[in-house]
Amino acid sequence: MTSTARIPKDGYALRLRNVSVTLGGVQILSNVTAQPAVGALNAIIGPNGAGKTTLLRAILGLVPYTGTIQIGQTVEGEPLRLGYVPQRLDFDRGMPISVLDFMCAGLQRRPVWLGHSRTARSVAAKYLAQVGGSGWEHKSLGRLSGGELQRVLLAMALSHEPDILLLDEPVSGVDVAGEELFCDLLGSLQQEGRYTMLLVSHDLSIVTQHAQYVICLNQTVQCQGDAVTTLTAENLRALYRQDVSLYEHTGTHEGHAHKHHHGTGGQGHTGHGCPGPHSH
Repeated sequence: MTSTARIPKDGYALRLRNVSVTLGGVQILSNVTAQPAVGALNAIIGPNGAGKTTLLRAILGLVPYTGTIQIGQTVEGEPLRLGYVPQRLDFDRGMPISVLDFMCAGLQRRPVWLGHSRTARSVAAKYLAQVGGSGWEHKSLGRLSGGELQRVLLAMALSHEPDILLLDEPVSGVDVAGEELFCDLLGSLQQEGRYTMLLVSHDLSIVTQHAQYVICLNQTVQCQGDAVTTLTAENLRALYRQDVSLYEHTGTHEGHAHKHHHGTGGQGHTGHGCPGPHSH
């Protein structure tokens, strides 16, 4: 059964009502109300310091908040499962830990130094293959490139079969090739429609090409709605408080012609643009 099939037709995946967060006496979020679209890629955009990462952390229960965060239920009445891909993984890159060790640590109860269970090895291989990492099991985690590591983190998140997938700027600091590969994966996940995804991104080219629903956040929700009607120059200018224009150019990727919509100026980082789903 797919993730969207697990949610009742009139149900929701996630519902936020008047969510506020104050840390160290500073208010980070104020009365955030939103209901992301089920089975779609929902982008959260806004300037630095807008509280985007804090909102994901509140959803994960990692920071205290007031208001209500409701996780939806399956048709059987069970709470939906969450998956999370952070901006980066902070660890000692000199540690003698393999990709398989890392994956199995989250997939089995016994310590990995006592061996990898057959089930954990099988699940790890399945989801590494899904992100283009077949044969990576015995690679050193510390020797992976930034893009490869982010794909392993995505594989780890997917291995727990989440219904809701939270992605916190997953291509931040990743090189161009790694960003394009990750964007292709986002496109594939989007086309499957199995996950309700919340993507925090500064890259408007990624957002315009992949998101179906957009939440514009600057401590509170400035505006939200489907991507086509929400990502207007007027809304973006109000959000970033500076001139923001959207424009198109035609490019190619792997033999496919595609268009990029870019935001210009300040926090609306455009990067190089990455391909949307290959349906054009």
